[in-house]
Formats: sequence, C-alpha cells, structure tokens
Amino acid sequence: MNLSEKEANHFFKLMWALQYFVNRKLNIYPDIHNVTDYKNSDIKKKVTVRTALYNKINIIDSFIKENPQNLLTKDLSIVNNWKKYIGGQFYIERLLMKYAVFIQDENVYGVFGLQQPLNELIHKSQLPLYVNTVLLPYKDKIIYDGMFDGRNIFFGSGIKRELNEVYMKAKQNNRIIISLEIPSKSDLHKSKSNQLKNWKPEIDQLASKTKKLRGSVEHPAIYSPAFSLVKASVGFTQLAVSEGNDPKTLQKALDNVRRAFNKTQTVLNREER
Repeated sequence: MNLSEKEANHFFKLMWALQYFVNRKLNIYPDIHNVTDYKNSDIKKKVTVRTALYNKINIIDSFIKENPQNLLTKDLSIVNNWKKYIGGQFYIERLLMKYAVFIQDENVYGVFGLQQPLNELIHKSQLPLYVNTVLLPYKDKIIYDGMFDGRNIFFGSGIKRELNEVYMKAKQNNRIIISLEIPSKSDLHKSKSNQLKNWKPEIDQLASKTKKLRGSVEHPAIYSPAFSLVKASVGFTQLAVSEGNDPKTLQKALDNVRRAFNKTQTVLNREER
C-alpha cells in the first residue's frame, strides 16, 4: 500500500523543489539558501511553507514557468496536477493490502503511503483515525503529501458503524476514488471492455427450467410454496444481472421473494411433528 522506493524518492524530490521555491518567492525563511537546506530544515518550517503553498496554490504556475531546478516536462506535469489537491480532515477507516481507506464526508479514497507503508505508521487498534492532511495525485495513484496530523480520539461503535457503511456503500457502487486524474476516453473504453463474466444466459436458462415447477395435491404441502420461492428468487436474480435494472424494480422483485418466503414459513409452521 505504498509507493516504490524509487517513486517515493521522486515524489519528495519534486515536493522539496516546489516548497523551496515557495519559501524563496514568499521570503518566508531567508536563511534557507537551496533545496538541500530546505530538505534538512525542521518540520515546523516545512509546515509553515506547506501551508503557504496550499494558500497560494497557483504559485505552481510560476514554478513551472521558471523551472528553477530544470525539471523534465513529465515532472512539471506531475507538479502541475497538484493543483487538484484535496485537503482537510479525513478518517482513516481501514488499511487494506492495496491502499488505506480515507473518508471525507461521503467521499472514499484509496491512498498509498510514501516511504513507509501506512500500516507500519498506524496500528489497526487506532482505527478509525482522524487526521488532517492533503491528498495529491501522483501518476495514476493518490498519495498524501508526506505530513498528517493524527488526533488521538476514541470513536464509539456508532461512528465506526457509520464509517463502515460509508465505505461499504462506496465499494458496492464502485465509488472508491483511486485517482484524482480525469480518465481519458481510452481509459473509459478499457474499463468498460474489462467486464466480469455475464451470468445472464445461465440465469435465463435456469428461469426457463423453474417455470416448469408445479406442486399438486398429491405432493407434500411444502412443494408449492418452495417452488414459488425458487421462481421468485430466480426472477429477482434475472433482474439483478440485467442491464438497466433500477432499485425500485429490484425492490418489487425482492418483495415477491419475501412473500414467497413467508408463505413457505407458514406451511412449515403448520407441520405437525
């Protein structure tokens, strides 16, 4: 859940160059004379310069125009994308193998660590952790900018359930944000073509078979409601795997399943043991 060592070093090379430029342009700490001095300066000075950067984010345009460190065009493009930063308070809700889950309001982000994985910086017993930080795009990933202020706050079960529901809802609806870049048309086409198995033919075939199920007076009483439950369940599944389904239609089909289940339960309750 973190960048490679090469990527992390590259990120900090760009960030220290930018922040040194901000420091020089705004004359915040005149005693810092070069990028190396800035890199080795204390954290309080970095926090001050960092705040100035985000308060005047368009200073990035001046950095790109002047390019004082003679960076490559692709590096300047990375820095330019940092104008899309997202700052403020976040909940770190869980630490997955792929990324850490950051939540801000209803937005859920998959965030990579930098030189050290976030699961080494944060113990799972601390979760959810309330932090103040800045998220940045880096190539096709989301990272934090190297600094975050964690608040040692204990959250009760209610808040934990709410955050879990925000995450699960975003996951179910494919709303976990894993890039701050606007996807290109080719990326959208690629994602559409990379679909999961289409189960509709198998479900339609199953529905055709279940239509033949019939109970009779000669059969045990449970047959008829059980067959109705099967048909209702398959009908619901047919809608679920079809394109263009909507929650209201699915809810009606699920209500049919529930009614069939209740009838089946009634018959079972009447059985004499």
